[in-house]
Amino acid sequence: MPLLRYPLFVATLFAVALLYADDRPNVLFVAIDDLNDWVGPLGGNDQAQTPHMDRLAERGMVFTNAHSPSMVCNPTRTAIMLGLHPSTTGIFGNGPDWRMIEGVKDKVSIPRYFRESGYQVVGAGKIFHGSTFAPTSYFGYNDPNGWDAFFPSIERQLPDELAPHIRPANGGIEPNFDWSPVVAMDIAIGDGQVVSWSVDKILAEGEGPRFNAVGIYRPHEPWYVPQEYYDLYPLESVKLPEVIEGDRDDVAAYANQPRGRPNRVSAEQLHEWVLENETLTRWKEGVQGYLASISFADTMLGLVLDALDQSGRADDTVIVLWSDHGFHLGEKARWRKGSLWSESHRVPLIVVAPGVTTPGSVSNVPVSTMDIYSTLTELVGLETPEHVQGMSLVPLLEKPSLKLDRAVVSTSNFKTHVVSGERFRYLNYPDGSEELYDIENDPHEWTNLAGDPAYKDHIARLSKWLPKQNAPQIGGPPGGGRGRQGPGGPQAGPRGGDGGPAPDGDRPRRPRAGGPQG
Repeated sequence: MPLLRYPLFVATLFAVALLYADDRPNVLFVAIDDLNDWVGPLGGNDQAQTPHMDRLAERGMVFTNAHSPSMVCNPTRTAIMLGLHPSTTGIFGNGPDWRMIEGVKDKVSIPRYFRESGYQVVGAGKIFHGSTFAPTSYFGYNDPNGWDAFFPSIERQLPDELAPHIRPANGGIEPNFDWSPVVAMDIAIGDGQVVSWSVDKILAEGEGPRFNAVGIYRPHEPWYVPQEYYDLYPLESVKLPEVIEGDRDDVAAYANQPRGRPNRVSAEQLHEWVLENETLTRWKEGVQGYLASISFADTMLGLVLDALDQSGRADDTVIVLWSDHGFHLGEKARWRKGSLWSESHRVPLIVVAPGVTTPGSVSNVPVSTMDIYSTLTELVGLETPEHVQGMSLVPLLEKPSLKLDRAVVSTSNFKTHVVSGERFRYLNYPDGSEELYDIENDPHEWTNLAGDPAYKDHIARLSKWLPKQNAPQIGGPPGGGRGRQGPGGPQAGPRGGDGGPAPDGDRPRRPRAGGPQG
């Protein structure tokens, strides 16, 4: 019998859900873009100054072996927010809009699920995929049914940005592969606007549990942040990443084939341009810009944490901080992301769950940011939706010393995967070529062991974790490509907060700008 024929019964169930919701913890959900392991808790670069990430790590658990499900923004963020791996959806690039894909668009996202479970859900900035410095990309692929309020609006994920008058300011070969200080206060930067709005929401009075999502865009390129953050890293003291000559001589042949978006400078060509400066000053400037942007993002995190402490709700708030993927800065003779090597997918993941996590705890068990959805639902006492892939990390949060026989998969394209175990990492390409690295003894992945018969058992063990399903690619090239982003998307409806987007068809969809976004 359809429940809609019994409105009193349905209303009673809804009231019971709200009653239980009042007892659930709050959630602070912080996403940081393009952040690799150059943070204090992971020790990827001892120059990085991240006091607020250090402070957050002291409150809860740091996962030192955490990996993103993919290596560019849209596939990773879609995977995390929906709980579906890229190998399941076929979303490998920045073009496909999950809201338009059969078998995907009907899946309930994290914010929508919490909203439907009685939470007040607000968000700001880059949560789902979107990008700035390209006006038609500001909209992104936000869930129009996921929020009670969103900044700048549910229709548009990102505010206007500041940039130097002449771009690229570094004299480079691409406008977004750029770095420069800007003369501005923090609040004038896009992230400053996002965080200022988020702080107000965190401090707002109100009853019932709340879910606050804060999307921090830095250190996504271009690296335009105020001068004071550049001053933290004097150019003469900047250290370059450790590299060796001929690092890619023993990698899989498939990995050395040029690929990516049409009409875009490749990751390797960027490094060639960097090395044209024989004094390596250009390389140091790039590293300085990335480090400055990391410290700026860390300052934004500090403002959010200060607001939570000031609100008096810190002891009843679950915090999760994650990055969508990593970033190369000359390692493997390339820049940006998109590779199967660790620089592209090893990321910060910090969870604070009062009464569950041990302050200052660490786990080296392989985990994925795909695990966030099921972890959050268990921590707040909700059932995990059936479609959600990924494992709840609550057992690890409760017992930091717990060991698991587990490996996690990151996927960059069709049948293009890396399997990260506790000690070894296995890369598998569509043509069957392979790489294997002993991370304990070779953290830079300089020596490919795949051809050594002594390690065949490690390959056999890790290959068992490869996806059983390999969905064909949807949309453009895996590096991104042209897509369509519109204000609100095809599921837009009257449920959106702050007025919400109009029903589908009431507003024109706009073509997404091409170029190096993601």
